[in-house]
Amino acid sequence: MEWMAWTWPTAIFFICIACTLSVFTVLAIKFPETPRKGVLRIETTRGDRLFITLLGSAFINLAWLGVVSANQPFALIVCLIYAIAVFRWV
Repeated sequence: MEWMAWTWPTAIFFICIACTLSVFTVLAIKFPETPRKGVLRIETTRGDRLFITLLGSAFINLAWLGVVSANQPFALIVCLIYAIAVFRWV
């Protein structure tokens, strides 16, 4: 796969995404849930909240790169706080 320019951080990122999707699939099978309404006033499931978290985290990281220009690991802390908030209140 030389044409894709894989690096270890990129591989780890995609492995983490694949593992997260696998865990959420097992959770959906083992513990089915009913949609709930949060602060957005729309019905969301675990998968919906995961998608919102991943999408928001992408925007947080892009904004961090463009505006802050500081160490990217600090953006991870912001993303984790965002993820906790989404899964708690959305």
